[in-house]
Amino acid sequence: MLKKKPPQHLRLKKRKENANFPLKKARDFYLCFLPGNIGFLSSSILKLFFSGITLGEDQTSIVQKLPEDAIVVYSTKYKSYFEYLFYHTRFRTLGLPYPEIGFDQKVFMWQPISRILKTFLFYVNYLRHNLALPDPYESGYIREELINGRSGLLYLVDKKGFYRRFVKSKTDPIRYLVRIQHSIDRPIFIIPQLMLFSKKPKRSIPTLMDLLLGTEEKPGKIRRLVTLFKNPKKIFVEISEPVNIKEFISFSENKYLNIDQQALALRRYLLVQTKRHRQSITGPVLTSREELKESILTNDRLREFMEKHSKKKDIPIHQIHKKADAYVEEIAANYNHTMVTILEKIVTWGLRTLFEEISINHDELNKIKRMSQKGPLILVPCHKSHLDYLILSTIFRINNMQCPHIAAGKNLSFWPLGPIFRSAGAFFLRRTFKGAVLYAKVFAEYIQKILEEGFSLEFFIEGGRSRTGKLLMPKLGLLSILLNAYKRGKMDDMIFAPIYIGYDRVIEESSYIHEVEGGQKKTETFLQVIKAGKFLKKRYGKVYIKFHEPVSLKDYLHKNNLETSNMTSKDWNTLCRDLGHKFMNAIDNITVITPYAIVASAILNFSQQKFYHNQLTSNIETYMNHVVSQKAPLADTILIDHVHAFDLVLDTFVQRKFIDKISDDKKKDPSSNVLFKINENKRQGLEYYKNNCIAFFVPAAFTALSILDGDAFQFTSSSLHSSYTFLQEFFKNEFTHDVDHAPEYFVRKTIKAFIDEAVLMPHQTLPDTYNLTSAGHRKIKLFSNFLKTYFESYWVVLNFFMIYPKNHVEPKNRIKKIQSMGNRMYKRNEIERIESLSKVNYSNAVKYFISNGIRGSEDKEKIQIYADTIQKYLLHLE
Repeated sequence: MLKKKPPQHLRLKKRKENANFPLKKARDFYLCFLPGNIGFLSSSILKLFFSGITLGEDQTSIVQKLPEDAIVVYSTKYKSYFEYLFYHTRFRTLGLPYPEIGFDQKVFMWQPISRILKTFLFYVNYLRHNLALPDPYESGYIREELINGRSGLLYLVDKKGFYRRFVKSKTDPIRYLVRIQHSIDRPIFIIPQLMLFSKKPKRSIPTLMDLLLGTEEKPGKIRRLVTLFKNPKKIFVEISEPVNIKEFISFSENKYLNIDQQALALRRYLLVQTKRHRQSITGPVLTSREELKESILTNDRLREFMEKHSKKKDIPIHQIHKKADAYVEEIAANYNHTMVTILEKIVTWGLRTLFEEISINHDELNKIKRMSQKGPLILVPCHKSHLDYLILSTIFRINNMQCPHIAAGKNLSFWPLGPIFRSAGAFFLRRTFKGAVLYAKVFAEYIQKILEEGFSLEFFIEGGRSRTGKLLMPKLGLLSILLNAYKRGKMDDMIFAPIYIGYDRVIEESSYIHEVEGGQKKTETFLQVIKAGKFLKKRYGKVYIKFHEPVSLKDYLHKNNLETSNMTSKDWNTLCRDLGHKFMNAIDNITVITPYAIVASAILNFSQQKFYHNQLTSNIETYMNHVVSQKAPLADTILIDHVHAFDLVLDTFVQRKFIDKISDDKKKDPSSNVLFKINENKRQGLEYYKNNCIAFFVPAAFTALSILDGDAFQFTSSSLHSSYTFLQEFFKNEFTHDVDHAPEYFVRKTIKAFIDEAVLMPHQTLPDTYNLTSAGHRKIKLFSNFLKTYFESYWVVLNFFMIYPKNHVEPKNRIKKIQSMGNRMYKRNEIERIESLSKVNYSNAVKYFISNGIRGSEDKEKIQIYADTIQKYLLHLE
């Protein structure tokens, strides 16, 4: 019976795919091929041999996400039989495409005996007929195997391979793949892989061990085997972002190149990607502190500045050099891998002792890890505790990412912690650069240098730890220095990663409350470090870490049509301010809502001191409905069992005397259950936890208070805009505003949430008109009460300006006077909430009123306007 021919269009397509590629013969056997079935014994030996090498699920998932029709070719930087056998064995075990074809590889061992025999006969027969050895490239063997679904492994750097390609004009595997891609529709993916034998950064000067046994990047056979048998856990594999050749050759910069040029561009791209991936784990080549200092102090920019500074100040140039040298010593980190390893073990133990769990989303972290290969990674976390930087560095270290250089306050440079922190990557800066022109220039050059070297950097955009629980306003000094470094540097991009770090309980809680209430901040000393041991006797719940989508500075500038080279000073300041607020908003948006924050909010926003359990539950339900509607990230404990989580927090607050359980009296109201009373002296502690989640309630609070200000049960959304805008501007020093959205957006969004929560009902006939429901009025008060503390704080400050003329009180004594006035007003019941006696709130209010033209009792008209406004809103909040 005759075999039916395939349709003509399929025959033409097959002919096209095979054009200029000789077909392999049915009985071709090449040594570059190692079949999957190598026998039970051989397979078992290799599995056991490589069993200690780590390959995480987050890595293998990269391969699993490839299209089903993809042709898969793996790549490594250096040629390695060891790595080829590992990938062949491990990927086959995991059910992934495994490399049976080794480009320019000859596999003798581990071949099945029958295949060795067939291969030998094939080579002899081919040599007898052609007087040459068979070539798997020219015969079309490799091409046919790849198209039939097999995978391969190629090497980017190979001394013999380069000689064959460059001198003998033999086939280049990458050119071969590009040529195949031009002839077929299916995409070919090259997946760079890295096998690392250590997380240590590469040294600028190799050691004797490196010279004899190979470097840790490219270990020799002995070093590789010793590491495998002695400490196999040190060896781990990372899979880099797959490169789609079909897409690569279609890019505008590659589209019109010939095949040789495209292959060269692809090889360079893969090498750069592999280098950046390795560097994102180990960090750049580690130079000595002396080399770094010399490089900074001798660069042309700084030398020219020092000469001008010397002439301007009439100071001998050698004295300027001496100062600059001392400044580098004061600032610079002294990264030491051994110290980092020791600290990792200590911090890991400490965290396990202090906390139940560290909650982290590894998908978010992996996204940052991939983005970090495109340019220097700038971590922008919020700052709630001294543990923040220790936790982040430890997490990065555990997840195979380089530890960042950390911007730390000079107050932490005391002995012995200063030298230890420097060894872990900390560099120190002064709180202010005012009057220190040379210091500022040296610091900027230091930042420029470590970024150009390829180090990651971490800085706290709030400037210091938040004592209030909410985010502080961004401090833009260091951000401006980073943007300037990008502007004049050699970096292709700069990647910013906003990060939220939160705690069920912070270990510094008592000291924060002490400072907010007006107490002096204690200077960090070695004695404090010793006393900190007492914290290890307590448990502080969970730590929550969330990573926002990384922000590419290059993409941000392109999206907003900004060009740094021709920006005016005003435009530059606007860019810096907008980015600062963008990062703060990003952190706010990923803030994790904890049960502590919700319960504290529900307690403090009662208008009376006593409350029943069922009333508290009602408040909690209102707040929970809102945060769910806003799609706020929720703590695991809330997601698993929110009732149990809130009850545990309530018990904790009772045990810590934040609230007192008065009675279980059921006579008055059988459904009320337990009666509680807020401990007045502990409200400041509850205020801290309330502020942990306040960012998600600010738009609702502004909208709710705007509705109350309208003093009508029926209103239009447009009638709320002016009041909302005023509140946003009035509290601009308290809450960051979203530069990407106008007040109208938040009013509209909040109204929609209020409708879903049965607070409002749309009018049946009138457009853009809403009615406040009977139950809605109580809930509106619950939302607006988030602002009462701040209004009372600002009322205290305004009273200060009413009484004292301009310059009557020195600025350094102003806050003390305001604190005294606030205490008197609280005792006279002129303000209700003790938590409004906040030093931080006072400072923000002073800054606001001064910026709006109120400097003393002379400014009566402006003071009266604000006094009337504040009193009006406080009446709504009664």
